Amino acid sequence: MSRPNRTDPLPVAPAPPTAYRSGHARAVSVDRVLADRYVAATLIGDPPADAVVAELVEHDAATGAEWVRLGIEAGPAAIADAPPAIRAFFAEIERIPPWFDDAGVLPGCRAFHRNSEMFIGAFVAAVLIEGFSSLISQSFSITGRMVDQGVRRLKQNNRQLIEIFLPGGLDRHGDGWKLSVRIRLVHARVRRLLARSDDWDQDAWGTPLSAAHMALATAAFSALLLKRAEMLGVTLSAEERESFMRIWRYAGHLMGVPPDLLFETETDALRFYEVGAMCEPPPTLESIILANGLINSAPLVAGITEPRARRRLAHKIYRISRAMIGDELADQLRYPAMTTIGTLAVLRLKNAAERILGRLFPAFGDRRRASQFQTMLAVSLYNDDGIRYRLPEHVYAERDAEL
Repeated sequence: MSRPNRTDPLPVAPAPPTAYRSGHARAVSVDRVLADRYVAATLIGDPPADAVVAELVEHDAATGAEWVRLGIEAGPAAIADAPPAIRAFFAEIERIPPWFDDAGVLPGCRAFHRNSEMFIGAFVAAVLIEGFSSLISQSFSITGRMVDQGVRRLKQNNRQLIEIFLPGGLDRHGDGWKLSVRIRLVHARVRRLLARSDDWDQDAWGTPLSAAHMALATAAFSALLLKRAEMLGVTLSAEERESFMRIWRYAGHLMGVPPDLLFETETDALRFYEVGAMCEPPPTLESIILANGLINSAPLVAGITEPRARRRLAHKIYRISRAMIGDELADQLRYPAMTTIGTLAVLRLKNAAERILGRLFPAFGDRRRASQFQTMLAVSLYNDDGIRYRLPEHVYAERDAEL
């Protein structure tokens, strides 16, 4: 993420949405440039993707869905009959930024799959929770896309995480690339639906699924995920960390994060997350519902349906989550009261022991990696008919049950 010259005159920031004003006032004492940039981004969406959605609503749903499918699967040449804004979007999204290269992502891919169980654990128990503690929770709560369909959405999140870290996943025809672009267009469609809904308070919350929240999520899923996975005992080399960040930077680009909000380094991303989180108000009731619903959905995602077993696993996830996100946020999210002393130390010790056993006994390491891969598939959403490209037609998820 590029920073302006500190000797240049600072631009006058627009007035933040009312919900952000107290947090913004605190954040400017830490970094005025980033704080102003963040709250300004709460007022904008994703202009190129928003233009695509504006065109699609002028045509019948079947035609629009086919343009989206062909655009993602085959590119602009396959949609010669589509409006200019749609063709331009798919032409531009195929341009690879100069900072991205295929070979540079391989160390990050290897590191993720070597530690996939811990990365997914940190993703579900900490990073997603911390993301939903922001006002992005309003969008998901109103639509019901996490509340009413929590298991399905969690599996979809897991699938994208897995796909972008498969070698070749971010190639033009890789599923990580396709899923990231699809998510961008789904966000644009939901943004349009929410903006026209009586449930959305524009003055208080700004733009639905704003550029600020997309950038905050990308910073969380990259640098914050590395930090949380490290708390569980994951150790990566400097090359692997840089590669991991590059993967998420490109995924963020594909999902429409503006260039001035895309990080360049792990330090930049953590700084952006810190300042952006300060701008956010305290967790709302919607954040509380989403965070607790996410944890209680996790056992179902893992295929555990017996009530007592579900409760035991949810209790364990609560303990690990509290240990990672801290008591202050956990209490704000109304987690059950519990002690976390030694919780992370036990997990780090277990992870270290398995690494040593893998080095001493290669067959054990091979079985462990195979088991982790099978677990990843089990907690992710895969359809026999491939990726679905239909965009939501209604603001409420129950009317789009198969999306």
